[in-house]
Amino acid sequence: MATAHRAAIRSIERVVHETAAPQDPSVAFEGILALLRAGGVLLVTGAGVSTDSGIPDYRGPNGSLRRHRPMTYQEFKYDPAARHRYWARSFVGWRHVAVAEPNASHHALAELERRGHVVGTVTQNVDGLHARAGTRRLVALHGDLARVACLNCGAVEDRPALDRRLAQANPGFIERVELDPSLVNPDGDVTLDQRHVDEFTMVGCLACGSVELKPDVVYFGENVPAERKVAVQDMAAQSASLLVVGSSLAVMSGYKLVLDAERAGKPVAVINGGPTRGDAKAGFRWRTGIAPALESLLAAL
Repeated sequence: MATAHRAAIRSIERVVHETAAPQDPSVAFEGILALLRAGGVLLVTGAGVSTDSGIPDYRGPNGSLRRHRPMTYQEFKYDPAARHRYWARSFVGWRHVAVAEPNASHHALAELERRGHVVGTVTQNVDGLHARAGTRRLVALHGDLARVACLNCGAVEDRPALDRRLAQANPGFIERVELDPSLVNPDGDVTLDQRHVDEFTMVGCLACGSVELKPDVVYFGENVPAERKVAVQDMAAQSASLLVVGSSLAVMSGYKLVLDAERAGKPVAVINGGPTRGDAKAGFRWRTGIAPALESLLAAL
């Protein structure tokens, strides 16, 4: 457990540096446009796609890692106090994530799929916004905050239903907390005073009563479920190229897709606002805002 926790911390603290010289934007644009015209593109998306929906990223200029370290799976599972703290904070932050709407980037990516340029989308995001924007061939690699699973018996509950139960158990709690929406983290967590954490009441699993409930997302230090890996492999096998959108690829589960595409001899391209771990592997690297880039590509197709 300690080894896995340390590895998770290293992943969280990974800093993504420049690994390739900047590319002329027009060269990157034309190269990515050609890949989309050829079809068979596999999309890999990250937090940069959702920032315009009010959900912060981890590693951008205003990323949440500058003020907050996410909890590892080992902390969540084996430390009851840490788990209780998470649920108190998430009870507050969830309502900000829950009202987020798909933005222009989500809709543009769904349109690329609808037009037949994309074979599938693998997202590292847990906000559910790709599906709500209309993307159909989708693997949410790291899960979805809108579901909760019991670590004791495996029962699953929708997050809105759990939220209603938490509200009944904690009357007036939200009103007593002054939430700054800019401090909500990508996983729906927020920072709370310890006094608020102490007064929070957790509810139990509907099936077994255990309070060992966990959002159905992959934490740092936790493995991606095998069935999602298989679904991603199936999409990758059908693809002709890989396009990364809005991700620094700091986490191995996303970066591995770049390595796999490179080994298969498939072109790799990146659209991101900052450097990515995969830049040295990418034939096309467009350093730009996500929404304007996607809109210009759609207009040219």
